[in-house]
Amino acid sequence: MNVTLSGRLVVAELAKAQAQIAAALPEPDVTLDLSAVEAMDTAGAWLVVTSQTEIEERGARCEIAGASPVQQELLEVVRQSMPAKDATAKPRHSFFDWLEAIGQKTWRGFQGLIEITAFLGAVVARLGYVALHPRRLRLTSLVHHMQQIGLNAVPIVSLMAFLIGIVMAFQGAVQLRQFGAEVFVVDLIAISVLRELGVLLTAIIVAGRSGAAFTAAIGSMKMREEIDAMETLGLDPIEVLVLPRVLALVIVLPLLGFVADVMGLLGGAAMSWIELGVSPGMFQTRLYDSVDVWHYVVGLVKAPFFALIIGIVGSYQGMKVGGDAESLGRLTSTSVVLSIFLVIVADAMFSVFFAVVGV
Repeated sequence: MNVTLSGRLVVAELAKAQAQIAAALPEPDVTLDLSAVEAMDTAGAWLVVTSQTEIEERGARCEIAGASPVQQELLEVVRQSMPAKDATAKPRHSFFDWLEAIGQKTWRGFQGLIEITAFLGAVVARLGYVALHPRRLRLTSLVHHMQQIGLNAVPIVSLMAFLIGIVMAFQGAVQLRQFGAEVFVVDLIAISVLRELGVLLTAIIVAGRSGAAFTAAIGSMKMREEIDAMETLGLDPIEVLVLPRVLALVIVLPLLGFVADVMGLLGGAAMSWIELGVSPGMFQTRLYDSVDVWHYVVGLVKAPFFALIIGIVGSYQGMKVGGDAESLGRLTSTSVVLSIFLVIVADAMFSVFFAVVGV
């Protein structure tokens, strides 16, 4: 079928040409005759090229005839500028495809771990340099981040720990009452809060609160090219942005852990008094007599390591942010999830280690 296009094939007058071509689409062979076309812009050339592609994609043949040299050149420029269509990947569901996907994810995870380790090495190197040159430490930034991470988090950490103590005392009382061993609820609360839950839940809250804030703040600066400007001025972004945040976190997380321990014990003591009739004096006496101070030390030792994990992961993900808001949101979410995951893994490793050494 021969489709003769005439007149001006420009953006303001394409409706007629579109109707002519649409009527010829069902035909097996189509020839687009441009000999009567007086003028053609890029919109008209786009219509001709896309129509030819659409006809050929359904297995028919389409030729363009009668085009002047100028029109042929314009058609070729538009054809070369058309974006390539992505080939639709066929879904694969075999066992080997599943195994391949698992392997690729594992390899990407391993590469990410190597990159985080390298970033940790860079931070430790800057810390050693600042230790040798104390005047390079940005004290104002350090104090500011200590306030944001530590002081401002005291209310939520205290409330969380107090409620955890209440829940543990209530659940423990329900079980121990069956055996007439209500007094051992003190041991249950103290060991659980001091050794594990106090510092672990505090680290999880800090990871969701401060770790995400690290990624968002550094990532926003990366999007606005402020970090590139720092490097142009001869400032080290790790020394200026990362080191104060990590140091502040390492300093204040043990303090927040102590607050969580105290509030957890207070919550447990309050519920024990209400539910079991264990007076505060009896609770205190049982706590002193049967709970070793090493339980508190074990929890306190974990805090700096948890803080280092949260600070490094949050800052590293912020440094990876690209120039779009989508990457900022995605990496902020990744920072929280990865920080919590690594904190739990580290807590499990500490538990195994202290069980082996008998502490």
